[in-house]
Amino acid sequence: MENSLKGEQIVQELLPRKFKTSGRIWVGILVAICLVGVYAYYRQLRYGLIVTNMRDYVSWGIYISNFVFFVAISLVGSLITAVFRLAGVKWGAPLTRIAEMIAVGAIIFASIIIIVDMGSPERFYNLFLYGRIQSPIMWDVIVITTYFFISLLLLYYPLLPDIKILLRFKEKSGPGLHKFYSFLGSFWKGDHKQYLLSKKAINVLCIAIIPVAFTIHTVTSWLFATTYRPGWDSTNFGAYFIAGAFLVGAGSVVVAMYIFRTWYHLDKYITVEHFDKMGRVLVLLCLLYLYFNVNEFLTPFFKMKESEAGYLNDLFSGSFAPIFWFAVLTGIVLPIIILLFKAGRKPLPMFIVGIMVVVGAWFKRYLIVTPTLLHPFMPMHDVPKMYTHYFPSWEEWAISMASLAGAMLVITILCRIFPIIPIQETLDEHHETAK
Repeated sequence: MENSLKGEQIVQELLPRKFKTSGRIWVGILVAICLVGVYAYYRQLRYGLIVTNMRDYVSWGIYISNFVFFVAISLVGSLITAVFRLAGVKWGAPLTRIAEMIAVGAIIFASIIIIVDMGSPERFYNLFLYGRIQSPIMWDVIVITTYFFISLLLLYYPLLPDIKILLRFKEKSGPGLHKFYSFLGSFWKGDHKQYLLSKKAINVLCIAIIPVAFTIHTVTSWLFATTYRPGWDSTNFGAYFIAGAFLVGAGSVVVAMYIFRTWYHLDKYITVEHFDKMGRVLVLLCLLYLYFNVNEFLTPFFKMKESEAGYLNDLFSGSFAPIFWFAVLTGIVLPIIILLFKAGRKPLPMFIVGIMVVVGAWFKRYLIVTPTLLHPFMPMHDVPKMYTHYFPSWEEWAISMASLAGAMLVITILCRIFPIIPIQETLDEHHETAK
């Protein structure tokens, strides 16, 4: 009887909750940012890419920085889920749904920001009509589309047992959401045969998404590495991008863990131990990414070829030096120092470290794109002064901020509709512990 009551309590505590006043304000802010971005995009469509500050040399700007950032975050979201499930990591169960939601939100806006960067979105269908497999951009379209659908399925299949539970609480969810839950999972009876089939499907998806996730970020790195420019001419780019993606993805999961834990009072389910273990994972990823950063810059810096000299000097001691050292210190070095101490792996310090990692990672992506484009192999001659530097226009900032707000809005809506922590998995773990 006590176990039954405890089980009902777990269900009640983990059910999705309606937005309170603070939640509505949060959604309102995100929607307002998105609307400003929509207006800026309307201006871009009407007047063309001339409203941006991208020109002949910096033809990729903040949009592509955002694209690489979103791909990085989405990568580890699904990988965390896949690795935890395949390895049978029990302590990671409360974090898998959070990671899956982040992956879906990020990959949606990675796709959208690429269309924004094209300038003429009506040409997008040409990729499918006349796409050439020799083109790295075509590779990206293929792997992103594949990754998007696998990520959706990896979110959906583990939700089915929880949807059956949600259907019992029509008065809490309301008629609209109840119909939505019925559409998604009314076929799920929860019998042994369905459970085994679902488990098999989830395992197949977990196995499939690991090479796809590695491929998507490797292919993204090839978009740069196959372009002969100072700073991009590197065989290290694939591993460098993947190491950075693991770091920023884990950092975003830590930030989401703290926000959901605090906002929904989930202290019993997302515990101090979870933060401690994620802190250990994060410090390992910081050290790994620091190694790849040293490896990426030390060799060309030692050789100091004429073609690379301007780029490296600008990055380390020139106009981009403040951003570069901010990204390295804030996103890699300081997190390592903080996380080496047990006190630094408590929830609040971990939240701060997670924000530092995410912010540092965004600036790192900006530095991957812009300095290289401003230092071509052929020196700039007889060009307007504005071509020799780049700072995003307000339209670029508005669209980029709207894409970030849009990704957070998707995650916010998903956590309003679905349980943040898997209910059935938590119940199963509780029953096993009670035996």
